[in-house]
Order: sequence, then C-alpha cells, then structure tokens
Amino acid sequence: MTSNRRHTENNDRDGRATRRVALATLSGTVLEGYDFFVYGTTSALIFNSQFFPSLSPTAGTLAAFSTFAVGFAARPVGGLVFGHFGDRVGRKGTLVVSLLMMGIATTLIGLVPNYAVIGVWAPVLLVLLRFVQGIALGGEMAGATLLSMEHAPDGRQNLFAGFPQMGTPAGLVLANLVILTTGAVMPDAAFTAWGWRIPFLLSAVLVVVGLFVRLRVTESPSFASAVAHDKVVANPLAESLKVGFPRLTTTLFAAVASGAVGYVFMVYGLSYGTSTVGFDRQFLVLCVTAAAAVWCCLIPFWTTIADRFGRRRMFLAGSVALLVAGSAFLPLMDSGSRAVTLVAFLLMGLVMPITHSVQGAIIADTFPVHVRYSGSSLVMQTGAIIGGGLAPMIAVALQDATGSSLGVTFYAGGISLVSLVAAVLMFRMTPGAAVVAAPVPAPEPQSEAV
Repeated sequence: MTSNRRHTENNDRDGRATRRVALATLSGTVLEGYDFFVYGTTSALIFNSQFFPSLSPTAGTLAAFSTFAVGFAARPVGGLVFGHFGDRVGRKGTLVVSLLMMGIATTLIGLVPNYAVIGVWAPVLLVLLRFVQGIALGGEMAGATLLSMEHAPDGRQNLFAGFPQMGTPAGLVLANLVILTTGAVMPDAAFTAWGWRIPFLLSAVLVVVGLFVRLRVTESPSFASAVAHDKVVANPLAESLKVGFPRLTTTLFAAVASGAVGYVFMVYGLSYGTSTVGFDRQFLVLCVTAAAAVWCCLIPFWTTIADRFGRRRMFLAGSVALLVAGSAFLPLMDSGSRAVTLVAFLLMGLVMPITHSVQGAIIADTFPVHVRYSGSSLVMQTGAIIGGGLAPMIAVALQDATGSSLGVTFYAGGISLVSLVAAVLMFRMTPGAAVVAAPVPAPEPQSEAV
C-alpha cells in the first residue's frame, strides 16, 4: 500500500511538473507573440504616417513593412546565439533571457518619438528595437518547443510540442484585442497620434507574468541527460549540419508556406483591406482576431490527432488545404462583402493549424538531442525569413506592380506548392534517419519520426 501510494504521489508530482512546463512554454510564446504582433499590426496601420510621413502612401507602407521584416532578418541571429547556449548551457536559462529581451524592446518601442519630433532618428531607433525583438523571438520558438516536447509523457510529444505553437495565434489575439480596445476608447486621431503606444507599454506588465511562470520550471530531462553523458559539444551548430543537406532543405521548405501565407493574411490583409478594398480598420482587426482564435483553439485537436494516428498524412493534407485557402483569400476579400471577407479569414483560421501545429515537432525530430536547439533554430528562423518576414513586402510590391491582388494570389499559391512538394520529398526520406544515425545521449520518447 505504501509503495502504491508513493508511486501515485510521484506520478501526480510528475504530472504537475509536466503541466507547469506546458503552461510556462505557452505563456512565454504568447507574450512574445503579443509583442511581435503588436508591432506587425501597428506597422500595417500606423507606422507609415508616424515614422515615414514624407513618403507616398505605397512607399510609406513598404517602408513600414521593411521595418517589420527587420525582425525576421534578426531571427536567425537570435536562433544561432540562443541555440548555441541552449545546447551548451540549457534550455531554461536561454528562454528567460529571450523573454526579457523581447519585453524590454517592445516597451521601448512605445516610447520612441515619431518623425515629427526627432526626424530620421525615429525610424532608426524603431529598426534597432525591432532587430532586438527579432533576436529574442529567434531564440524563443525552438527553445520553447524543445522544453515542452522533451518534458512530454510518452506518446504525447506532438501535443506538448504544439503548446508553444499556440503562442503565435494566441499572441495575435491578445495583441489585436488590446489594439481594438485602445482604439475603441479614443478618437481615431488620438489613437494614430499617441494611443498606439499603449499596447507596447503594456508589455512591461505582461513580461513580469511570463517570468514568474517560466522561472518555476525545471530544466529539460533530455539536456540533463546530454550533460550527464558528456555529449555536450563545442560547436552544436556545425554538428547539427551532419544530418545532411537534402534533409535540411526539404524540412526547411516544407515549413515556409505556413509563415508566408500566415503573414499575408495576418499583416498584409490589414493594409490591403483598408487601402484597396475600403474596409474600416476595426472590422479587419476583428476578422484577424477571430481567425487567430480559431487557429489557436484547433492546435490541441490536430496535435492529438497526430499523436494518435501519425502526422504524415495530416501534414500533407494540411499543405494542400493551405494551397487552396491561400490562393482563395484575396479574391474573396476583393468581393467587397463583409460576410465573404469574414469567411475568408475564418477559412485561414481553420487551415493554418493543420501544418503549423506539428511543424515544430517535425523540425525538432530532424536533429539528435544534444544539438537539437541549434539545428531547430537554424531551420525555423531561416524559414521565417523566407516565408514570413518578406511576405508583406513582396505582397505590397506585387500588388503595386500589377494593380490587383492577382500577383499576391499567385505568390501565396506558388509558395504553398513549393512547401507541398518539399513535404512529399521529406516524408519519402528514410524515417528518422538523422536522429537514429546521430549519437543520442540517452533513450527518450520520440514523436513519430518524419
């Protein structure tokens, strides 16, 4: 009886610890997603007039989106730095630092004077702080995915790796709700002049909450095992490249459509809908918020399906669905109908989580444990530049060049097709070849190999 009671108590304690890790990784990515998307939404709606007033509307929007893209250019830097220390020092400490960096940079953006006050220094400071945001996020997503996945009970790796992925849509929902509320309680002129700063300043409060939760988690058992077996290497990034160029490139391109199509609908859709179609700002922000809420709520469903039935067919089917939905999004908006446009956004919210929910686990399983942070960061953040960071700028340039949404539609469909082909090739490779062939510090439960 005593032995059974002790076993039950240990299981309960392990279960609480595992749930705490899931909450910590989710809360951290939500807050980092909030900070990142507050900038994205504001750059689409406000920054052209506040920081680039001397440019034409199109040039000003391109300039605003270029500062948005700077964050993505910085993400590989953050991924490499945090990945290196995450594989050598530990997952937990690097994630605490990334959260602090993001919160401080976001708060300071809310304090940067506009162009009318300090001239060219305004966009310069904006770009510098955006770069810090990108470094922080570059270290966050891979690390949070690994910390949650490596604490997961056997057979639930996809579910736990999916919790940090929820931070992207949940952060977007939180950011847009704060922006909507701020805009609703003050006149448009006041919001454009100074009210947009409030969501940035609130980051200082939110980061305290995230730190409180994150500091209470334990280090990854997989990393602890690597340390115990003396498998920590001096250059984890170089070691991670040994999985081979074909596996790296197919994994990279399989994930780029999620970012590209996602940022077309989350960020570019706001600019296009207000400036070209003629919808009001509040309606479009509500549409994006509703879509992101659907996206967030469906991630646990799809990750549970992946754990139970496998993720290969699910990911391929999701890639096809993303191709269709991404190609239909702007033509549906062009109808000018509020109802049809809302359907277009909700369709994106339904489709996005199918691939996005498991791509973190797929990327992580490409690499052995002791270099997993570095390798995952490299793939995730390179994909973020190719897919996400350039998408709004490319979309604006294509729309301006063609005078319609046709070019952007072909872009969304084309990059989705590239990801679909890459996913097919990736899944045809020897399952788990990289993970099996590389030295792993100790046996651990793995999600379905890709």
